[in-house]
Amino acid sequence: MPPAETLPELLERARLRPEAGIRLLDRRENEEWISWGEIARGADSVAAGLAAAGVAAGDVVGVVFPTSRAFFEAFFGCLLAGAVPAALPPASLLGPTGDYRRRIESRLRCTGALLALADARGKAALAGLPVRTLAELSPGGGRPPHRARPGDVAMVQFSSGSTGEPRPVALSHRAVLAQVSILEGFWRDSPGVEHRAVSWLPLHHDMGLVGCVLPSLSRGREVTLIPPEAFAARPALWLRAISRYRATVSAAPTFGYALAAGKITDEEIAGIDLSCWRSALCGAEPVSPEVLRRFARRFASNGFRPEALAPVYGLAEAGLAVTFPPLGREFKSVRFDRDALTHGLAKEDPAGREIVSLGAAVPGFSVGIRGEGGRGLPGGSVGHVVVTGPSLMEGYVGAPEETRRALLGGWLETGDMGFLHGGELYLTGREKDVVVLRGRKHAPEEIEEALGDIAGIRPGGAAAASHLPEGADGERLVIFVERDRGAAPQESARIASECRRAVIGACAIIPDDVVVLPPGGLPRTTSGKPRRAEALRVWLAGEIGGDAG
Repeated sequence: MPPAETLPELLERARLRPEAGIRLLDRRENEEWISWGEIARGADSVAAGLAAAGVAAGDVVGVVFPTSRAFFEAFFGCLLAGAVPAALPPASLLGPTGDYRRRIESRLRCTGALLALADARGKAALAGLPVRTLAELSPGGGRPPHRARPGDVAMVQFSSGSTGEPRPVALSHRAVLAQVSILEGFWRDSPGVEHRAVSWLPLHHDMGLVGCVLPSLSRGREVTLIPPEAFAARPALWLRAISRYRATVSAAPTFGYALAAGKITDEEIAGIDLSCWRSALCGAEPVSPEVLRRFARRFASNGFRPEALAPVYGLAEAGLAVTFPPLGREFKSVRFDRDALTHGLAKEDPAGREIVSLGAAVPGFSVGIRGEGGRGLPGGSVGHVVVTGPSLMEGYVGAPEETRRALLGGWLETGDMGFLHGGELYLTGREKDVVVLRGRKHAPEEIEEALGDIAGIRPGGAAAASHLPEGADGERLVIFVERDRGAAPQESARIASECRRAVIGACAIIPDDVVVLPPGGLPRTTSGKPRRAEALRVWLAGEIGGDAG
């Protein structure tokens, strides 16, 4: 059978495989099994309802659901109707109702979405916007005939928004399926090994939907999904599910590994066996080598193997994966001279900054490093990371100028800074997040990693930024840290003091301000990454305040 060329074709093939589908777990570990055939029948009904509502081929429709059967029926219902689904975060993941409504309205507006589909909770949070529940769709007269073409836009995937507002990325069927094929190539079955996935990642995030669910759909396999809010409340669910269902593949950002290592008790994981876990991918945010080492040590007695850890690199604009290390190799990190890095050179130094390798370009992709003006730089030079490959975006929806700046001659400007060393990619930070102090550039990631062992800080709950106050004679370094829920406000002075000592010791920098925020106080993207620029903005505007400074 020739490869599928569109996402509806993938779904049609999976209809006939009752053993293939999705297992949904709640926080009490109750499971619901849904075959792809059941999802396809629900999607047929949604497609008919969208047609009856006046949705035409090419129209964008917001899909605003938690991890649930309804998400998949709505997502694929849009595709079967010829519409373009734009997966958006559910109400449970974006904080106060007013802020949530503003952010979703902004995303619907920038995509030109005709309407949004949501559950009852989502519709209530988005009151006044063109939102319908699936039950409110008219049954119509059957699914309208529509045959998608490989070059048609299949979906809108929002970028993470770590350095600004998330941007709507248009991905064609051809691009999405090229990415699925790349990922499938890394997990080919072998005698005695049948690959299965477990994920708690949000479905509106590329690692969750494109990286985990769609390859399982393509391969006709089961996939086990945990709502991200359930993972946050009880991280042990993740590892217990991997053990119970003998998963071989699961991914998380650094903060997920940190949360699991710091919060899971021995009692919660008594008797679990993680020896089945062959690919523990780590991406979507800067990779902390110390967090990975801590995770490996913490769960070694449960059979977790350090060589399973695989730091990777990707972004929504590239469809997802760009670089992978050799799977089965213990993750690699190298120390580089700090002064040389600030001057654009990667020079090994045993006492320097430790940076994790993210591997080499995946099949079909190329990675380059460019300087100012787009000129190519030789190996070992620090510069702008550019990539090209078969799953690049069509562009940003409704933003031709932004698209033109991002896509130059078939290469994508990622916005990341880094270098190639031994043929593998190492990142030094985001271009817009660089901390500048007294004329020298510093990576905020290195400052934030120095705080990883301080008690009372939420895992992944640090953000470093610099600014130049009016009339000042130099930039000031501000560090925002979010208290863990187990840390009392009275501990803030101690946390701030330890932060200062840690940064001075690790980076030889003296923080001007340490702002200790209450739990939930640090602005984040919908995938959980701290928004450094936003934290600085709201702090300077007096919209957030800390317990200590």
